[in-house]
Amino acid sequence: MITLYTSATPNGHKVSILLEELGVPYQVQPISLSKADQKQPEYLKINPNGRIPTIVDHDEGGFAVFESGAILIYLAEKYGRFLPADRKGRSTVIQWLMFQMSGVGPMQGQANIFYRYFPEKYQPAIDRYQKETRRLYTVLEQQLEGRDYLCGDYSIADMATFPWVDIHAWSGIDVTGLPNLHAWLARMHARPAVVRGLAVPEPMVLDNSMLNLAQKLVTR
Repeated sequence: MITLYTSATPNGHKVSILLEELGVPYQVQPISLSKADQKQPEYLKINPNGRIPTIVDHDEGGFAVFESGAILIYLAEKYGRFLPADRKGRSTVIQWLMFQMSGVGPMQGQANIFYRYFPEKYQPAIDRYQKETRRLYTVLEQQLEGRDYLCGDYSIADMATFPWVDIHAWSGIDVTGLPNLHAWLARMHARPAVVRGLAVPEPMVLDNSMLNLAQKLVTR
């Protein structure tokens, strides 16, 4: 049995999507970011960084894994799906997973902060992170040319990247002129497991409550 500690964020949805795709039993432990559950001593014992998501694999003696990319690799290896076994195929998927982890996530995350959450509007920062995120989207667009998914076959690279690109409007990212990206988003939304994964622990609501939460977080 897997316990998933998570919140309704792109990083949290990466793991819930994979668990739904795998169809394995798991239980959800919602983490309230507004209440700073992720900073409580009990949680820091399994995730020293105080972020989400985290999993605990009870089949392995309560083994904890934190960092969303590491969790995806762990689960894909454990269940033998969504990560190729051959060296080149495995490397290709991990390269695109790292592209999301080091590029799309951090840059779009900063776009979110400055465009939506920061108490004051600082246009140079907004422009910088929105433009860089758009540039990264064009890299995805090129990679998707002639492919249904980022690495040909559906993989953890798609599951990692999709939840971020899916909220492009919230981040103020222009996706016009990116037909391959639009088709890929539609393809991902057509997967029932993806739809279920996006509802864990509850549907993401982009409203003023998120603004209030984010303003608290950026001042810590």
